[in-house]
Amino acid sequence: MNNVAEVTKDNLEEQIKEYQPQLKSFIRKRVDNKENAEDILQDVFYQLTKTVNTAMNPIEHVAAWLYRVAKNTIINYSTKKREEEIPVYQNDEEDIEIFKDFSEDLFSNESSPSPETEYLRSVVWTELEAALAELPPEQREIFELTELDGIPVKEIAQTLGVPVNTLLSRKHYAILHLRKRLKELYCDVLAS
Repeated sequence: MNNVAEVTKDNLEEQIKEYQPQLKSFIRKRVDNKENAEDILQDVFYQLTKTVNTAMNPIEHVAAWLYRVAKNTIINYSTKKREEEIPVYQNDEEDIEIFKDFSEDLFSNESSPSPETEYLRSVVWTELEAALAELPPEQREIFELTELDGIPVKEIAQTLGVPVNTLLSRKHYAILHLRKRLKELYCDVLAS
């Protein structure tokens, strides 16, 4: 690498050519395939070009800037990929109605439920408890407090001294896990 300390509009192309091989290798070691590495590399150089063309001051320490942007882009890519991998069951109208009926039967407070409803309740609660036990403690706690105990998130945030957005994020990940984990049970119930 040369000793140019900053990147400007005048030396942008030269800087890209200089850093491309090392940055490509850095990214390739951290993502699952070549195509994704190429996409991330392209995004990093796009961000460099955009920054150089819009910033009032040139970027100093271009290597540090590029690697920091590459690292953040890889993290964003990994987070997005994980979210895409979790399938969300797409209901049609009939399934939604069946699920509503199922939920009403399962969670109603009727005094003498049928043996089938009792059995189904016990299976669902057993599976739910097992799925909740798999969660990290923070995610399990916020899910149980909001969904099972009915405590508002703002009240929990004040009590625990944790920001509301943090709690909502934890709950979001808990729900994604529970959906994935309980999907098979839901499909079995619909099939029967």
